[in-house]
Amino acid sequence: MIVFFKKGAGLVTALEIDHAPSELEKEKLQWLLDGARPLSGTSVKGTFIGPRREMVTPWSTNAVEITQNMGLSGITRMEQYRLTRENPPRHDKMLERVYEGLNQSVFKVSRKAEPIEHIEDIHEYNLREGLALSPEEEAYLTDLAKRLGRPLTDSEVFGFSQVNSEHCRHKIFNGRFIIDGEEKEMSLFKMIKKTSQENPGRLVSAYKDNVAFVEGPEIDLFYPENPDRPDYFTSSPVKTVLSLKAETHNFPTTVEPFNGAATGSGGEIRDRLGGGRASLPLAGTAVYMTSYPRLDPRRRWEMMMDPRVWLYQTPTDILIKASNGASDFGNKFGQPLICGSVLTFEHDEKGQLYAYDKVIMLAGGVGFAKADHAIKGTPEPGQTVVLLGGDNYRIGMGGGAVSSVATGQYDNAIELNAVQRANPEMQKRVSNVIRALSESPENPIVSIHDHGAGGHLNALSELVEETGGHIDMDALPVGDPTLSAKEIIGNESQERMGMVMKKEDVEFVGRVADRERSPMYCIGETTGDHRFVFEDSKGRKPMNLEMTDMFGNPPKTIMRDITVEREMTSFSTDEAKIEEYLRDVLSLEAVASKDWLTNKVDRSITGKIARQQCQGELQLPLSDCGVVALDFNGKKGIATSIGHAPQGALADSAKGSVLAIAEALTNIVGAPLRDGLSAVSLSANWMWPCRNEGEDAALYRAVKSCSDFACALGINIPTGKDSLSMTQKYGDKKVLAPGTVIISAAGEVTEVRKTVTPVLQHKKSHLYYIDFSASPLALGGSALAQTMGRVGSDVPTVADPDYFKTVFNTVQKLVSRNALLAAHDVSAGGLVTTLLEMAFANVSGGIDLDVSAFVEAGETDLVKILFAENPALVVQVADSKTESFEKTLSEAGVRYLPIGAPSGERLLTVSRGDDMLMFGIDHMRDIWAYPSYLLDIEQSGEKCAAQRFENFRKQPVRYRIPASFDGSLASRGLSITRNGRSGVRAAIIREKGVNGDREMAYSLYLAGFDVKDVHMTDLMSGRETLEDVNIIVFCGGFSNSDVLGSAKGWAGAFLWNENAKRALDNFYKREDTLSLGVCNGCQLMIELNLIAPEHPKRAAMRHNVSHKFESNFIGVTVEPSNSVMLGSLAGDKLGIWVAHGEGRFELPMGTGAYNVALRYNYASYPGNPNGSPSAVAGICSADGRHLAMMPHLERTIFPWQTGYYPSTRRGDDVTPWIDAFVNARRWIEEHTQVKKNS
Repeated sequence: MIVFFKKGAGLVTALEIDHAPSELEKEKLQWLLDGARPLSGTSVKGTFIGPRREMVTPWSTNAVEITQNMGLSGITRMEQYRLTRENPPRHDKMLERVYEGLNQSVFKVSRKAEPIEHIEDIHEYNLREGLALSPEEEAYLTDLAKRLGRPLTDSEVFGFSQVNSEHCRHKIFNGRFIIDGEEKEMSLFKMIKKTSQENPGRLVSAYKDNVAFVEGPEIDLFYPENPDRPDYFTSSPVKTVLSLKAETHNFPTTVEPFNGAATGSGGEIRDRLGGGRASLPLAGTAVYMTSYPRLDPRRRWEMMMDPRVWLYQTPTDILIKASNGASDFGNKFGQPLICGSVLTFEHDEKGQLYAYDKVIMLAGGVGFAKADHAIKGTPEPGQTVVLLGGDNYRIGMGGGAVSSVATGQYDNAIELNAVQRANPEMQKRVSNVIRALSESPENPIVSIHDHGAGGHLNALSELVEETGGHIDMDALPVGDPTLSAKEIIGNESQERMGMVMKKEDVEFVGRVADRERSPMYCIGETTGDHRFVFEDSKGRKPMNLEMTDMFGNPPKTIMRDITVEREMTSFSTDEAKIEEYLRDVLSLEAVASKDWLTNKVDRSITGKIARQQCQGELQLPLSDCGVVALDFNGKKGIATSIGHAPQGALADSAKGSVLAIAEALTNIVGAPLRDGLSAVSLSANWMWPCRNEGEDAALYRAVKSCSDFACALGINIPTGKDSLSMTQKYGDKKVLAPGTVIISAAGEVTEVRKTVTPVLQHKKSHLYYIDFSASPLALGGSALAQTMGRVGSDVPTVADPDYFKTVFNTVQKLVSRNALLAAHDVSAGGLVTTLLEMAFANVSGGIDLDVSAFVEAGETDLVKILFAENPALVVQVADSKTESFEKTLSEAGVRYLPIGAPSGERLLTVSRGDDMLMFGIDHMRDIWAYPSYLLDIEQSGEKCAAQRFENFRKQPVRYRIPASFDGSLASRGLSITRNGRSGVRAAIIREKGVNGDREMAYSLYLAGFDVKDVHMTDLMSGRETLEDVNIIVFCGGFSNSDVLGSAKGWAGAFLWNENAKRALDNFYKREDTLSLGVCNGCQLMIELNLIAPEHPKRAAMRHNVSHKFESNFIGVTVEPSNSVMLGSLAGDKLGIWVAHGEGRFELPMGTGAYNVALRYNYASYPGNPNGSPSAVAGICSADGRHLAMMPHLERTIFPWQTGYYPSTRRGDDVTPWIDAFVNARRWIEEHTQVKKNS
């Protein structure tokens, strides 16, 4: 039966339950649904918008699990519907539908599971289902059926199409190219592999796994000793390999941007989880490329092509929804996004239309694994095939095949059938199991593979490829009883991982999975007969093929094309219009502020982020390099960056590849890499409109150029992806996406704290231009050309790879010697943009630019000097070091030009002889920030977007640290490494979806605690009672994905589970205990009324005023209070990370009635990120023992973790925040007489 609950005037929750709920059950549900009242009727009148009835939402999955944890049984589905009075109702047709009334059929799907279909006509079935099989593949399958003496089943044909799709098998990259009648000697893939053959460097694994691995350093691994029960953290040295991966999810993001980008991010994370025998993701990257959003009619360049009747979503929709989806997945999973890029572009070249109507969404990232886990084991017959993760749903059917053709080629039904569903919280649970197994002394995983395109068919076939396997259909979890066999084994429901392990290891893995609340299923075994079989209990076999038949051996793809010489229309410039040019260039989304992206994505989670996008006291997104530490020692790490140049590639695809690599490398050169350039490995992701005249030839030139340049530089490209159907069809018309290669670079960092900032420092110094290009300045493919509606034919390049290598390694020497105060690459927007960006994040000071050195070198065109995008670097050097700096460059043969110095006035002055131009830095910064404001309106609303645009310049991060503060570890009796236990015990408590547990545990550990890892399942089962610990910490994250309100589900597990409630009550009755809740943990403490239980009215945590996730490094003031943890810091003004969606305190007794321990430095948004009254950021109990705060002190205990720290305190080992944890330990020692072990 369906039971309805209604909250307010317009929100209805429908519950599918197998019995009429009792009064107690109704009481629990009313609490859970925030006071919604149960309706007595069996239907609800009105027009509602809600999820498609056939798609069980992740929200429902989480909500149902919450009810189970509260002791409510029989509930199988919950969904929410909102009343609408619009005509017609606005809704997302990809995910939602309109309901005229809600009744007992609201979840009913009028279809039954289809029987196995035996395919007599392969060609007809291919057309009907949109499988993108080539004629050669159709012939292969027809012959296979004849050889087997039976028709193939629908599962077999479908499975073959997915496993062998262009998306999965890269047939064009492995194919033969015949250009201008001449067959090329090497395939595209061979040219990429050539880079690793010539420059193997430290490669450990390339091309044969979902990630590439290179040798990494030895690090200290911090982990709980036994993952199948509550146990204490320890630290041990391990040798590592570093992982690099980048994935594109272009078609799904075009069709349904939120879930398309979310599952793209999730899939890329799973690729890194499934590397070797298990690896761990550390940090992510993202790139979005769309057509113009057309948000400002003043932008002339956006009017040069007519907008299309968009097939599914507008470019603005895609930019907002896709970035929301990718950000949401990372935020909830717990992966920081620390580097990225945006490009909007359209171009009409003599009637040929180029635009990102078929969008590019790239998700990439870096991670690590234990060195002995880098290579997958070889399965043996009789081992168990295990599935971790969620149920099967009718999701993403045929995504691999549909992604392999032009969007618009198939009818909507087929393309919409590939729409996907993301559940990051489920993936986090699965990830926690894999993390636990990888950290165990004996990793039981033999082999592991993620589920993505092709679902079980692809993942499981690759798992058992060497032995064959028998899969029990009845053991596969099914969330939709109407699924056919084909849909069960081929759907692309996300958040699943397949593994092979020995039978004797299954019990241990099961205990870990149960503890982490990760669904686990033993679904089959390896056989040794080299057959791939799915069979149900009735003996039906929808899949029964030899492994060799499954993967097939059809003829190689042949690409025939001719070279089309593109002569892009040239353009002229006028020095009198330089200020106009500058305003236009700063208004391009590619150049302008990316604050609309960075303000909603977590950039601090893990506590290991040493460099993310936002820099300086104003925390503006200016850094093009991300750096993450590999452990909490804050020394060894990995850096990553991105580069692309599709505008230049339109004019010259070979030069476009060179520029893309060069940009990625000039972005990463400011991080101190192990052995310089040779430490770098690249991912090359190719997006190209193949099978259009001239484009296949252009792609071949681009790949060859990429390979040649990488080989000449001495670096490798061990990973990548291709998406070669980048054409959008509108009936007979088509729009080609510009041929694009996105380069992701990564390399080991020797000292994360030495990474150079792009922010100009207020010191006596000079600025230098370091040339990486060794070629004349050129404006082709530049941002300036784009604003003129041109590409231009004169594209810059790197003339001498050996010179580039020399410059890179010379700069690396300067970085390692701390010889540079600041450094910023020259790329989109040219030199003038680089200089402005170096000054934007400061509130004072300017730059005097003198271009005399350019003139003396033979370049007199001021427009070229300012706007050319030849690869280069601008560096700031202290006056005391200029002599040695110049000597180092000169001896290496590096071309450099002195170009000016910082100045006191807030101006950028440009001097050429007697001529001078002046630009107000703050005015130009407003122009640069305006496009972000326009996009922010779409996600934060006009009011909050306007406040952010108005206030960002007025809210610098300010510090007030007492002169007496000693920032050393030694003065506190602490050290990075510890031997033995202290006897002072703490516990971190986490629920499924919590993701800030490790950094919190380490902060306690560093302060001298023995730290126990406690999961809610430990408390609910009675395994843990908290009797032996004196401080508990509720960690941050997204417990239950914040479904039904922040921490509501977590609180329900405490309130309605007898064991958990008893443990909590007993802990708080003791007088020798402390507690801390941060972020999600703060929300939990408020929901459980643990801070001010004496008040007649309860406090609450509400959504941020922006109604979105807020992420920033901001200033707070520690208020005078009796807080055990924060009392000694009273009066300090400190920087701290915030990352939350529901952080607004609702204090019904008035602020004065609460023991306020922490406030934001600014009352208005975004300095007050959530709209809390009186800028309250944290409150504590009347006795000061229990503290609830939204900002993340545990991610800010080291200076290198901060977004901004005073340059006068660079010698500090720790920030004042460490004293909060030290204070807690000392209080416990005093109140329990526990003495630290000697």
